[in-house]
Amino acid sequence: MTKINFIKIAKKSAAIQISELRKVNKIFNKTFIQAINAISNCKGKIILSGQGKSGRIASKISSTLSSVGIPSFFVHPSETSHGDSGAIQKKDLLIVVSYSGNTPELINILKYANRFGIKVIGCSSNKSSMLLKASDIKILLPKVKEADPTGMVPTSSTTLTLLYFDCLSVALMNKMKFSKDKFSIYHSGGSIGKSLLLVKDIMISGKKLPTININKTINDAVKVINKKKLGLVVVIKNGYVAGIITDGDCRRAIRDLKKNNKIENFMSRKPVFVSENVTATKALSILSENKITSLCIPTEKTLNKKNKKLKAIVHVHRILDFGIK
Repeated sequence: MTKINFIKIAKKSAAIQISELRKVNKIFNKTFIQAINAISNCKGKIILSGQGKSGRIASKISSTLSSVGIPSFFVHPSETSHGDSGAIQKKDLLIVVSYSGNTPELINILKYANRFGIKVIGCSSNKSSMLLKASDIKILLPKVKEADPTGMVPTSSTTLTLLYFDCLSVALMNKMKFSKDKFSIYHSGGSIGKSLLLVKDIMISGKKLPTININKTINDAVKVINKKKLGLVVVIKNGYVAGIITDGDCRRAIRDLKKNNKIENFMSRKPVFVSENVTATKALSILSENKITSLCIPTEKTLNKKNKKLKAIVHVHRILDFGIK
């Protein structure tokens, strides 16, 4: 009996799929741009649907969109005639995935979307399919060779579909200016998933810190504030925090006095400190209570001492950028 070479089979299957995936470059066209604009401009939710293997791919696409801050969920097409269609509203966007485009289970969800004016993005390899005829934006996938012995099991086709929408998601992330910081908010493996986002996760430190020696002038303080663009500067004396001065303080000092006046005469001598391990929500509350824009973060060794060394600051705009209110 001939021994089956499974490694050879796997490599052949992989080679077929890799070869077929190159066809994706042919469908990055005007429709791709239309889909990006429709998703980014949607005022509601992005709802994915599909039957069978295409349904599994649609579910993964939905998960990816949600993970980058685009509200999305999957609806099984067979359940829409049993009440789930109520989850789809006119302001939503429906994306339906079906390689053949003629899967019977899609009829009800497409009829519902068309009846109530819900925009549909259809994805199929069949130009004359029921799905694309019912779609506002028509993503036409190329025909591909499946990588199984029969040439019938969804392999290359599902991989191609997933690749297309992964590329679409990456394009959307660029349009939204999605960052590593925002990524951590939507993932349970990040610090926010374990509890809440902490000050240490969003604080400003290192070369970005606006600091100045207490012996400098108001004019020097203005230069630092303009360079660091945080609206304030932390005043340092002998390596420790002596006070804080804002751009408003500087403007008043320059208007009323001379530019060579020492900042020591105008700084606030009681800056508010907070530990880097408190939640960002708590930090925002402290900022609001004190009617200030920034908190000083001391080094761990000086946290409980009278004289504190500066490690970082947390700014109200930085907190709000993370969607914390």
